[in-house]
Amino acid sequence: MQRDSERILDEYLAAAARTGDRPAWERLVARWQPRLLRHAWRLTGHPDLARDMVQEAWVEILRGLRRLDDVAAFPAWAFRIVTRRCARALRGRHFERTHLVEIEPEAVVPGEQDAAGERASELAIVRAEMQALPAPQRAALSLFYLEDLSVAEIAVALDVPPGTVKTRLMHARRKIRARLEGSTDEQD
Repeated sequence: MQRDSERILDEYLAAAARTGDRPAWERLVARWQPRLLRHAWRLTGHPDLARDMVQEAWVEILRGLRRLDDVAAFPAWAFRIVTRRCARALRGRHFERTHLVEIEPEAVVPGEQDAAGERASELAIVRAEMQALPAPQRAALSLFYLEDLSVAEIAVALDVPPGTVKTRLMHARRKIRARLEGSTDEQD
């Protein structure tokens, strides 16, 4: 139920911002900045580059919001703009993952701090395993489980066919499961 009311609020804010309502625009940015930043970080692996790409994406989002036909599509559309910005920035560059900065747990999964200690510990383990995934799989998995997007929305956000999203999700789940089963076998 909470997710539905969140989506309705986002749709309202996008519709109001589209008409030039500045407070609605500011609230939309405040709500979506952390999500888009996490997404860009997952794609680039570099916090500074992620911040730059999201900042550039907001300019594009502001300019294109009036042309967005369906405000319900705002999440996938915004993620897609960030995805494309990140892809352009990374094209032709090779970044080493040795300089990555760990994202604070609160920034990754809002509300995680409310979970019981054991659940939070399990989530931390899964989150660590997610970091080891290739960026496309990590992005698909995060958008599905952490951002609650559908496969179709993820396809739009990542600018790939839905079948590719399903494949990425399948491989990511298998890799995490194998790593988790392997780590529990080592502990026993």
